[in-house]
Amino acid sequence: MKILVTGGLGFIGSHTVVELQNEGFEVVVIDDLSNSSVEVLEGIEAITGTKPEFEKIDLRDKTAVQSFFKKHEDVSGVIHFAASKAVGESVQNPLLYYENNLGALVYILQELQKKDAANFIFSSSCTVYGQAEKMPISENSPIQPAMSPYGNTKQIGEEIIRDVVNVSNIKAILLRYFNPVGAHPSVNIGELPLGVPQNLVPFITQTAIGLREQLSVFGDDYPTPDGTCVRDYIHVVDLAKAHVTALKRLTESKNADKVEVFNLGTGKGKSVLEVIKAFEAASGKQLNYKIVPKREGDVTEAYADTTKANDVLGWKAELSLEDALASAWKWEQKVRSK
Repeated sequence: MKILVTGGLGFIGSHTVVELQNEGFEVVVIDDLSNSSVEVLEGIEAITGTKPEFEKIDLRDKTAVQSFFKKHEDVSGVIHFAASKAVGESVQNPLLYYENNLGALVYILQELQKKDAANFIFSSSCTVYGQAEKMPISENSPIQPAMSPYGNTKQIGEEIIRDVVNVSNIKAILLRYFNPVGAHPSVNIGELPLGVPQNLVPFITQTAIGLREQLSVFGDDYPTPDGTCVRDYIHVVDLAKAHVTALKRLTESKNADKVEVFNLGTGKGKSVLEVIKAFEAASGKQLNYKIVPKREGDVTEAYADTTKANDVLGWKAELSLEDALASAWKWEQKVRSK
């Protein structure tokens, strides 16, 4: 069975390609390399023994998307990661986010709609809940007004998928993930942000290795136990495996509805300062960090109610925050030793 993974050389995408190939799926990857590197293909091959087919395509190019699907008529499922994902950048440049995150989605769904049947896994986010009124966040938690254009693109993306599925032979699962961290245990692939990292853990590892002078902690007066933001940090390998489980659910027609939604997290919230301390314990390195003013668009706390993913999807996070931070640190050391 041939599966298209868009954004398949990115952080979560590459780990998912590994898990798909390990389960015997044939994978073709689309990536525009705007926030990834073609060398990731070698990392995937080192782990699985197979280099996935790769096409460099900008999914905002409708003609290129149409040509791809004509060439690969046997694609029976799509896992759609390709999107811009930095909250702060989306506030500064909203049109880039609307074009990239929604235009690409529309063009792919237009092609899938032409098929007799297709399976679609959407890389969504807990940002769709905005600042949820109560913790933990379940799939039935109200969708609050988006805190950023990025969050809004995920909300609108989900609505687009629901509308299309209603009138087509597409089946879809929306995976709302919390905060993916870590690297593959082989350290052949990991998180490799271009430029200044927008996420906490790569900023931590880059600070620890001396690439960044100081780690900024955005705000310490939130209504949380230590005043810093609380998030649900999930190991990227656990997250990748959830995509394979979701895809099999669709291909084996085990889905209860044409569109299903699952939260993917650990069910535990950790504050920024707790993550810093856990990293220091896992790495033996002291971090130079400083409390700075809050960032626009950041929610106070977000962690998942994982009951539905555990019981209905049949998936559970197995790896710990310490596992994730240790692997992220090994990956950082490997990248900088090149």
